[in-house]
Amino acid sequence: MDEHILLFDGLCNLCNGAVQFVINRDTKHRFRFASLQSEVGQDTLRHFRLSTQRFDSLVLIEGGHLHTESTAALRVARHMGGGWPLLYAFILVPAPIRNAVYRFVARNRYRWFGRKDSCTMPTPDLKARFLD
Repeated sequence: MDEHILLFDGLCNLCNGAVQFVINRDTKHRFRFASLQSEVGQDTLRHFRLSTQRFDSLVLIEGGHLHTESTAALRVARHMGGGWPLLYAFILVPAPIRNAVYRFVARNRYRWFGRKDSCTMPTPDLKARFLD
C-alpha cells in the first residue's frame, strides 16, 4: 500500500485548518496525519535527517519518499477529491519560485492566522487517521 503521511505544525492555526481541509477532501482516506511536535513527527524528522526544532514546512511522506514545502502541498492536492488535483500543474513552476512563495507565507503564518498554545486533539471519529 502506498502510505501517505502528512506532518504539520500542530501549533499553527493555518496548518490545522489545512489539515481539516485535506481531511474533508480526502475522499479515499489516503492520508494519515501527525504534528511535527509529536513523538511520531519527531521520529520521522530524525529518520529523514531534518531539523526537529523547525516547524516551517509541511512534510509529506509518500510511499517512503519525503516531500517538503510547495512540493508537499501540491502532491497533497493531487490526491484530493474535486478539482483540487488541477493545482498540481503548478509543479511545472520551478521549485525555487514556488518555495519562495511558500516560505513567505510560512514566515508570516502565526502573525496572519494565529498560534495555539498546544496541539489540537482530533475528534474521536478522526482519531484513527492521526498517528500520535
